Amino acid sequence: MAFEPPRRLVRALGETAPDGDDWLGKLPEAFQQAVALRGLTVERVQAPGGRSSLVVLVRQPDGTPAVLKLAPPRARPESERAALAHWGGRGAVLLLEPGSTDGALLLERLHPDVSVRSLPEAKALLEAAGTLRRLWVEPPQGQVFETVAGRTGRQAAAMRADADAYPELRPLVDAALTARDDLLTAPPEHRLLHGTFRQSKVLGADRVPWLAVGPDPVVGECAFDLARLVRDRVEDLIAAPSGPSTTRRRVKRLAESLEVDQDRLRGWTLFRAVESGVRARRVGRPRDAELLLEFAGWL
Repeated sequence: MAFEPPRRLVRALGETAPDGDDWLGKLPEAFQQAVALRGLTVERVQAPGGRSSLVVLVRQPDGTPAVLKLAPPRARPESERAALAHWGGRGAVLLLEPGSTDGALLLERLHPDVSVRSLPEAKALLEAAGTLRRLWVEPPQGQVFETVAGRTGRQAAAMRADADAYPELRPLVDAALTARDDLLTAPPEHRLLHGTFRQSKVLGADRVPWLAVGPDPVVGECAFDLARLVRDRVEDLIAAPSGPSTTRRRVKRLAESLEVDQDRLRGWTLFRAVESGVRARRVGRPRDAELLLEFAGWL
């Protein structure tokens, strides 16, 4: 099957690809090889799709629907494979080939056009939070995942460089980095986390109503994982006069429902919003940066 990668994927990878990276150029060949190796029948490329991987709806040789996912090495597909294998379909999409070694992921077919984001806001948050809770398990023995300290350490270095280049960012960056330092002093638990959880990462399923997809797994405290969910639908929050008060209520409600310390959730929400905001500015998405940094200012 000849295909063009979704424009959203091409654009997103263009923002983050290191010089000389040719993964997109090699993608058609890798895709064809993965399909042939498994004897798959291709239905269609999922579009607009994600920002870090190619997702293709396929059928296995016996006709069972499935999804084939290919991602560049920097998106850590092997880490995703290890996390999905450990969850074993509990709260997350089921990995159909745990032992595959070609870098492609064959996954159970969910309903790719139906995410929890389609629900009214209050119901969406409830369902998303319930799904996330099921993923917070002890990490597998002997499997090395990136830690929250390690991931945020890399992010912190980039944030400091951005603040040096754009002094107006300094107050928010300093506040975010101070919060990170305090939070890493004594984390309350170490769990396997989704890493990039938000409403659009929860899709309709047949086994259970909702399952998570697309983890970038990390090991650390649960508040870090929940923090990304706090700012979901940030554009709606910013547009509403009650945005700041709604955000405070959301922090309180999510912290209480998932038994997470409210101050720690607020701190990680601040750090992750500032990090995303300065990164959006760095790669040329000024509108996203403006929304995220205004949201961070409320915290």
